[in-house]
Amino acid sequence: MNGGGVHAGLHHLEKTDSEMKIQRITSIVALTLTLGVIPALGASKEMIQLQTQVQALQDQMSRMQQSFDERMGVMNHLMEQNTDNMNKVSAAMTQLQNNMAKLQSDTSGKTDQISGQIQALNDSVDELKARVAKLSKQLEDMQAAQQSLAANQAAQQAQQQALAQAPPADVLYKNALRDYNAGNNGVATQEFSDYIKFYRSNDLAGNAYFYLAEMQFRGANYAEAVKNYDQVIQNFPGGNKAASASLKKGFALIELGQKDDGIAELRHVIQRYPRSNEALQARERLKKLGVAASSTGRRESDES
Repeated sequence: MNGGGVHAGLHHLEKTDSEMKIQRITSIVALTLTLGVIPALGASKEMIQLQTQVQALQDQMSRMQQSFDERMGVMNHLMEQNTDNMNKVSAAMTQLQNNMAKLQSDTSGKTDQISGQIQALNDSVDELKARVAKLSKQLEDMQAAQQSLAANQAAQQAQQQALAQAPPADVLYKNALRDYNAGNNGVATQEFSDYIKFYRSNDLAGNAYFYLAEMQFRGANYAEAVKNYDQVIQNFPGGNKAASASLKKGFALIELGQKDDGIAELRHVIQRYPRSNEALQARERLKKLGVAASSTGRRESDES
C-alpha cells in the first residue's frame, strides 16, 4: 500500500472512533435534559457527575485530537519523504536511462571500431595464408626437384656401375654382330640393346638400332621396326646405315598398309641417295607398285 492509502486508512479509523464517542456524549446530554423532573438535590448531584464526565470526555477528545494531529503530522512527513524518495528514484531512473543510451551509443562506436580491426586482422590472416600457400608450393617444387635430382643421380650411378661391369664396346658389338649373322636373334637382340644402353653416344649405336630393326622386320614386327629405323635416320643421318634404314622403313610402312607414306619414303631414298644401291632397290619396288619414282606424276615406264 502506498503513502496516500495508509494516511487515508488511519484518518478513517480515528474519525470513526471519535464519532462514536461524540454520539455517546450526545446521548447522555439528551438523557439529562429529558430527566428534568428529577428532584433538585438528585439533579444537582447527577449534574455534577455528568459535568465531570463531560469534562473528562472533552479532555479525552482534546488528547485524541492532539494525538490525531501528531499522527497526521508524522504521516504527512512520511508522505513527503516518500514523495521525495520517489522523485529521487525517478530522477535516478532517468539518469540511468540516459547513461544506458550513452553507453549504447559509445558501445556502437566501439563495436564498429572493433569490427574494423577484426576485418583488418582477417585480411592480414588471409594474406598470411596466401604467403604460406605460396611458400608451401615452392617447398614442394624444391622437394620434387631434389627428388628428381636424386633419382637422376641414382640412375647415373647405376648406369656407371653397370657400365663398369659391361664388356668393352668393341667386344660387345662384335659379339652381337656375330650372333646376328649366325641367326641367334634372341642373343643378338639382347647384346645390341646392351650396346645402345651402355654406349648410346658411339657411332656404332646407329648400326645397333638398324640390326634390331632388321630382326623385328624379319619377325613381321613392322611397327617396332619403323621406330628403330627412325632412330638411325634421325640420330645418325651420316652413318653407313642411314640409306638402308630409310629404304627398309619405306618397305615396313607399305607392309603396315601405309602405302602413301611408304612411297614417299622410297622417293626420299632416290632423291637423297640417287647413285646408291638403296636408290636402285627403291626404284624397283616403286615400279612393282606401278608408281613413278618421283612426284612429277610420270610412271617409271614412261621415264624409261
